[in-house]
Amino acid sequence: MSKKTTKKSEQEPTKEFVFGKRNYIFMFIGLACIALGFILMAGGASDDPNVFNPEIYSTRRIRVAPTLVLIGFAIEIYAILTSPKKK
Repeated sequence: MSKKTTKKSEQEPTKEFVFGKRNYIFMFIGLACIALGFILMAGGASDDPNVFNPEIYSTRRIRVAPTLVLIGFAIEIYAILTSPKKK
């Protein structure tokens, strides 16, 4: 019996990432925005549950932080839907 000889490049499939470098950069930027938004939302709790702390209704927690989280999700969607640049 004779063995068939094939080229090495035909046997091994090329390993490519699903996304390009640009996509991953946008994904990390989006994750950073989401993380920053959740960090800005944290805090404002009172040590005594019988005392009301008006700091939980600050502009940072009500407006800025959720907006940052939504912007981060929009960046993530853009990073996923953008087609990678091919060489």
